Amino acid sequence: MRIIGGKYKGRRIVLPTGLKARPTTDFAKEALFNILANRIDFETLRVLDLFSGTGSISFEFASRGAEVVHLVEKEPKQIAAIRGVINHIGIPNITAYQTDTRAYLRTCIYKYDIIFADPPYDLSWLEELPGIVLDSGLLKEDGFFILEHPRNMSFSEHKGFFEHRSYGSVNFSFFSPVYPVNQK
Repeated sequence: MRIIGGKYKGRRIVLPTGLKARPTTDFAKEALFNILANRIDFETLRVLDLFSGTGSISFEFASRGAEVVHLVEKEPKQIAAIRGVINHIGIPNITAYQTDTRAYLRTCIYKYDIIFADPPYDLSWLEELPGIVLDSGLLKEDGFFILEHPRNMSFSEHKGFFEHRSYGSVNFSFFSPVYPVNQK
């Protein structure tokens, strides 16, 4: 795994074997960040990365200069690995929280420009996740939620949905808390 852009571009991320994570492919990650580069100013961003896994998405946002990156991962081995990478590289703008995603969403009072989630594809409440995130009040009005999900799931009927992108087996659906005008 490597960081594909920004200040830490090209840095290899070496993680211990046996992690339960499914990292976003470099191809999909590069496509996602190309989309974002045309829509946002990374240096003013406040980002929340849910189900962080390897921390790959958080490292990309931090490398591109995001003001604040909070990542949430509940697995102790994975959070330890992520914190090890943060310390090894010396990334000052990431804070890693070891907690359950739903608990974090219920208790957090911070407002984010982007919330990204890459949950396990077999998560029993994955279909509910966009509603949970949008109803949490953690997104700024002009912010958006990005969900990575399996190709057999469609969120196009969700009230906040506004875009879908597919890169091989990786799918991203985008949601807005202020429901775009083209919605039903």
